[in-house]
Amino acid sequence: MPEEVLFKSESGQTREEIASYLRSVADKLEQGDAVTLKSGSESVTMEPPARPTFEVKAEREGPADGPGELSIEFELEWDENGNREDSGSGQLEIE
Repeated sequence: MPEEVLFKSESGQTREEIASYLRSVADKLEQGDAVTLKSGSESVTMEPPARPTFEVKAEREGPADGPGELSIEFELEWDENGNREDSGSGQLEIE
């Protein structure tokens, strides 16, 4: 299935600034509110369902014999028509 990017923002941030963004999203999720992402003139509002799929990935990209780029990715995913089955692979723990 082709991917359509509805919104993208990428910039250097301090750990504290990133934590603040994540807290804002967490608060919206906890309250059952929509999440609006804005950057300049671009914006998108998404309404995650009560039980979206939550994907967490830790990745390393780059050559096997040299330094690469590390990332932690958090993703909420759901079908637009709301028909996704829960396909969890175990309880996530973040320490």
